[in-house]
Amino acid sequence: MKALLRITLFYALLVITGITVAQAQRVLKGTVYMDGKPAAGITVEAQRGGMMMTSFDGKYEVEADAKTKRITFTFIDDKKTLDIEGKTGDVFDFAFTGELPSGEAGDDNGAGGEVNLGTADDLIKAGDETFRTEYSLYLEFYKQKDYKSAKPHWQVLYNQYPKSTENIYIQGAKMWEDFIEKATTKEDRLKLINEYMKIYDKRTKYFGEKGYVLGRKGAAWLTYRYKLCTDKGEAPEGDELIQVYKSGYEWLNESIKLQGAETEPTVLVLFMQTTVALFKLGELPKEQVVLNYETTTKVANEIITANKDEQNVKLVQETVLPFSEEIFGKSGAADCEVLEKIYLADFDANKDDINYIKTMLRRLGKANCTESELFAQATERLYELDPSAEAAFNMARRLIKKGDIAKAKEYYKMAMEQETDKELLASYYLQYGQVLYSESAYSEARSYARKVLEIQSDNCDANMLIGNIYVAASRSFEGKGVEKAAIFWVACDYYEKARRSEDCSIDAAQKIAEYKKYFPNKEEAFMEGLQAGATYKVGGWINENTRVRF
Repeated sequence: MKALLRITLFYALLVITGITVAQAQRVLKGTVYMDGKPAAGITVEAQRGGMMMTSFDGKYEVEADAKTKRITFTFIDDKKTLDIEGKTGDVFDFAFTGELPSGEAGDDNGAGGEVNLGTADDLIKAGDETFRTEYSLYLEFYKQKDYKSAKPHWQVLYNQYPKSTENIYIQGAKMWEDFIEKATTKEDRLKLINEYMKIYDKRTKYFGEKGYVLGRKGAAWLTYRYKLCTDKGEAPEGDELIQVYKSGYEWLNESIKLQGAETEPTVLVLFMQTTVALFKLGELPKEQVVLNYETTTKVANEIITANKDEQNVKLVQETVLPFSEEIFGKSGAADCEVLEKIYLADFDANKDDINYIKTMLRRLGKANCTESELFAQATERLYELDPSAEAAFNMARRLIKKGDIAKAKEYYKMAMEQETDKELLASYYLQYGQVLYSESAYSEARSYARKVLEIQSDNCDANMLIGNIYVAASRSFEGKGVEKAAIFWVACDYYEKARRSEDCSIDAAQKIAEYKKYFPNKEEAFMEGLQAGATYKVGGWINENTRVRF
């Protein structure tokens, strides 16, 4: 009997022990998704438990301790964590990117995991070990500028602790700029740029300052989506180009509306540049360009009046206002009738003010409004008051409009001989070169365009002029087949340089699209033994090296 009792107790103990063991273990399972589809190659690891990698069906099944608080999902160097503490059941589907097929976002930004909206101080006081560990690791790598190693830890903070510290977004922006610049393919670069923009959106969601952040977002978008991509030979074109400018324009426009006198000076300049670009692309009417110029001027003057930041005031006075005026004047949207009305009312009262007349003539000149009676009167009056280089230059422009080219050239030479200001001298060289170009004096015209580039290496108008000179010269250039068609390679080299500047980006892009079709074809090049990417020299008076392309 005692033996039977001992056996019964033994089996009972086994059953009890088995129950205890079973209760101490969990089998966690579910499906991992990326952009709504089952994801393969995701490493799934349970805290105090097993690990596995998902296959094509995205499913996982790992053993875990009963006290397991989180599941970690890793894809390459990107790590995300799902907090399961206090949750019932053992099935946890997870959206690594995008949303779950049910439509439930993995987190507020489609990244999976629960969101804790505590501040860094709150989280540390509460003893949140995940936050403490991930923040410590992230910060250590970030300080070393090892952004690749910092990224998975930053991702945990970004997804699960979005309100812990604004540095997540400020420092995250710096990390993403580094990733974008180092990306090796266009596909990777565009993906990173889109992720970068979302960082700004999420920063606004949790830390406000919408107007300020939108200004930064618009500036970053144009810097990386347009300028950097263009510099790397991935310039957006056609509808894609329009959309790039539209996005930047909308963000900058809203930023200015919200910020007013608090607008950053750079935002005002970029706003005018995108305005003119969209006008040239046929996406904005002339009237809107005028309104946007008035808005830019108004806000700039408000910044000066408020005088809250001496450095900003100086920047607005010395850069923003004159540059915005120049952009507007050269846009083609500056209606001469409108400008003349603005100045006509004040000219009589200021006809002895040399600086006023110079400013007026510069603005009218940039807008190509040189045929009016007002321009004529002001030009003659300035020459009477101050027979300087600038006055001679304006006399030359007036004579050009009257058709007296020979006399105009005399005044241009006088202006160029007298001028000591290099920036003004560059503008004289440019216009004189354009006059020579109109007379088909191509070689001499190019020499003046080159003089401009010696002073202003990035002057897009000078690069455009050289490109135009070569296109025009192609008609009379001696040579056959590749020799003659290769001129269009050189012309497009200069249009590419011009395209890097916002002022000429649209015109240059259109020129490139127009003249690419005149490139030598592969068959012609093959007969000449030429391969794509090889250096080719265009001879004659052009005498420039270019690159073979089709």
